[in-house]
Amino acid sequence: KAHWENVTSTKLCTTISNKEGASISTIEHLMSALSGLHIDNAIIEVYGPEIPIMDGSAEPFVRLIKEAGIINQKKERKYIKVLKSVTVENEDSSVSIKPNDQFSINLEIDFPSSIIDRQSCKLQMVNGNYVEDISKARTFGFEEDVDTLRNAGFALGGSLSNAVVVGKDRILNKEGLRYKDEFVRHKILDSIGDLYLAGAPIIGYFEGKKSGHKLNNDLLRKLLSEKSNWIYN
Repeated sequence: KAHWENVTSTKLCTTISNKEGASISTIEHLMSALSGLHIDNAIIEVYGPEIPIMDGSAEPFVRLIKEAGIINQKKERKYIKVLKSVTVENEDSSVSIKPNDQFSINLEIDFPSSIIDRQSCKLQMVNGNYVEDISKARTFGFEEDVDTLRNAGFALGGSLSNAVVVGKDRILNKEGLRYKDEFVRHKILDSIGDLYLAGAPIIGYFEGKKSGHKLNNDLLRKLLSEKSNWIYN
């Protein structure tokens, strides 16, 4: 089950596992697409240890889901409504979720790179704006880290076709960026996917500063482990 309790690793991606030892990694982009399209009833079959990276964004999943078709069901949808503010911190990184009348997100990133530097983006996820404003943002990495990652067994299939690669003074992808602030928008894409592991759509205001998969999962654990923090709406 795609659920926060089944998350077993948050190193570079989000991984879920079951009691039998089967695991599937890099689920956050697909989960993000499901959230953005309001899909809450789906069976996903995967042959292999991870979800395909596609082009590094959620857009291919959005397109394929739309092509397959979406069925509206008669049963009413349940939401997790945040009642109390919850915060998780780790050194200079933090995430929080607060009561709000809809799902909104505000994220800030800060990298020691002149190409990225500090970026922030605030969005209200309404009227299907996920598709145009978030889904196309690709994952990114630094040219200087490629060898280290591959020696550790990560990013073995990584290339300019499925990630934005940042050099010392330029972006290596010939086509450039899809959004002027694509880096922070991809972090929002990741966060939306991680938060959809709550078990239902969240009604609340999410705010993150230099956050990642681990803090996102820690936030869900802290929020949902205390019944007074939320209700099904």
